Amino acid sequence: MAQEIALLKYNGGGDWYANPTSLPNLITFTNNNLGTKLVAEPVTVTPGDSDIFKYPFVHMTGHGNVIFNEKEVENLRNYLLSGGFLHIDDNYGMQQYLMKELKKLFPDKTLEELPENHPIFNAAFEFPNGLPKIHVHDNKPPQALGIFDKNRLMILFTVESDLGDGWESPAVHNDPEEIRLKALQMGANIIKYVFEN
Repeated sequence: MAQEIALLKYNGGGDWYANPTSLPNLITFTNNNLGTKLVAEPVTVTPGDSDIFKYPFVHMTGHGNVIFNEKEVENLRNYLLSGGFLHIDDNYGMQQYLMKELKKLFPDKTLEELPENHPIFNAAFEFPNGLPKIHVHDNKPPQALGIFDKNRLMILFTVESDLGDGWESPAVHNDPEEIRLKALQMGANIIKYVFEN
């Protein structure tokens, strides 16, 4: 049976629609290399949408402001605690806005850095040093940060990596093929990990 993944359309003015070719390319790569049967185009959902519960994997990206209202916070929290997963890929400049919204979602939880031996880094492709660096902005190391419910990873926040840029079609950023491949492999790892845990 075909499965679908979703893109989160949020309020606040941030460009939730950035990197339009990234998820379709990642879906194609994952289907071709891991034998998944993901629908070719992602679905768009909002944080307050009851339909979000249909999608085990929701992706969020952008460069700017993010605001979740009370209804969205409650719905998104319920989605995550009931087994949903949110991958937030900072496209550069999102982190400062996102932190206050994550505190609304889970005031008693903090982002923890995933160790290099976390299973997400070898779900299908091996990343012995953890999250790969795809685009250089501030020369800071890439970080994979997580929020957990007991031992289950609910939110993955990838910072200073820019995986989504690496998933985009080659002409968009002119990334070397080896860099694009690393980004796609890491993205495929995330999807495989989410669908199996």
